[in-house]
Amino acid sequence: MQRFRKKLQETIVAVVLIEALLFSIVSVNNTITVKAASFVSEHGRLAVKGTKLVDKNGNEVQLKGVSTHGINWDVGYPYVNEEAFKTIRDSWGVNVVRFAMYTEDYNGYCVTDDEGRKKLLETIDIGVKAAKKLGMYVIIDWHVLNDLTPQKYQKQAITFFKKVSKKYASYENVLYEICNEPNGGTSWKDIKSYAKKVIKTIRKNSKKAIIIVGTPTWSQDVDVVSGSPLKGYSNIMYTMHFYAATHKDSYMDKLKTAHDNGLPVFCTEFGTTEASGNGAYDFDSANKWIKLMDSYNMSYVCWSLSNKDESASLLKSTCTKTSDFKSSDLSKQGKWLVDKYNE
Repeated sequence: MQRFRKKLQETIVAVVLIEALLFSIVSVNNTITVKAASFVSEHGRLAVKGTKLVDKNGNEVQLKGVSTHGINWDVGYPYVNEEAFKTIRDSWGVNVVRFAMYTEDYNGYCVTDDEGRKKLLETIDIGVKAAKKLGMYVIIDWHVLNDLTPQKYQKQAITFFKKVSKKYASYENVLYEICNEPNGGTSWKDIKSYAKKVIKTIRKNSKKAIIIVGTPTWSQDVDVVSGSPLKGYSNIMYTMHFYAATHKDSYMDKLKTAHDNGLPVFCTEFGTTEASGNGAYDFDSANKWIKLMDSYNMSYVCWSLSNKDESASLLKSTCTKTSDFKSSDLSKQGKWLVDKYNE
């Protein structure tokens, strides 16, 4: 009988320990889910303080995210959905999604017809609302590229940002990127002239939203900008882009100079590939970039959530899923990114 009682006691203790362990696992998983889902509610509307992005309580925040490919076409817009965002939030560690809306390329917003513009606005709306529900931030990106200068479609930009800033004025999770990659000799003086007009438009509707301004030479000359930043505005950041197999130490030096000069920089697009978005990977260089940006607690967004047949896509070209991505669906860059964001 004594032996039976002892055995019974041991069994009860074992059951209690197992239940406690299971409860702790569930609790941890629930905590992770709640934390992810409440990122925006926890941090609220963001602001710029010095070189840092800070939350509603003045605490530093680092956003880590992904950019869509162009939402103008079928390598971009299919991934703007709640299920995809939930996957990359919970499995990848993403807390911000950038919507790359080309202005000219790929039947862009400024050259398409009214129906095309309507579809682009609907895609953005789907994305903004899905991200809000999931507690994620979004960047609405006016994706200047082969149009070279944002001044080419300045009138259309003012109309667009008037519309979206009014629609999302009460949304704490929306950031605006007003010119992706000015290039072709576009000067900082030209960009500043454009930026002042667009910022004024946004501020009529959204007094405090973060506005991210592109910089010359495909958004790389942050060192130049740091010598003559925009004056008289709050919550303004400046764009730095890099592709690690092309842009190395000399470009990192540009970022270091900008930071030393007190410029708030947001890397709204980077890749581990060559600048074309294709070619070889350089993960060693990418790791150096991430280490540098992390030392500044700087936010960054990787190009791109797509299955386009190019090295910079985060998904394999054979992946037909638009959510619930598994490791086997990821490209080499995709696997690197998930590992990096979950370190």
